[in-house]
Amino acid sequence: MSAAREPEQIREEIDTTRQEMGDTIEALAEKTDVKAQAERKVDETKADARQKLNDTKAKADELLGKAKEVSPDQAVAAARQVPQKARENPLPVALIGAFAGGFIVGRMTGAR
Repeated sequence: MSAAREPEQIREEIDTTRQEMGDTIEALAEKTDVKAQAERKVDETKADARQKLNDTKAKADELLGKAKEVSPDQAVAAARQVPQKARENPLPVALIGAFAGGFIVGRMTGAR
């Protein structure tokens, strides 16, 4: 038979066992708490949504910054190319003009 254990050693083993059992019960209770799990999932989903929103805002800010970098000279040069492109492709320009004119006339004479 094994040597007799000291009472203090037995108490320490009991305390250790109690602690382990408490941890096990706590883990089991957590796994069976459906409401807490659902709340955790909602919190995770909210955090993901916030992150995606922040990413989208960052991308919008980046694009806005790029748009602001375009100089007025570049805008003027692009505007000067419009009549030349219109002369090179008269049919699309005429169709767009007819559509815009029809839209305006329709809005002015349409039922309110």
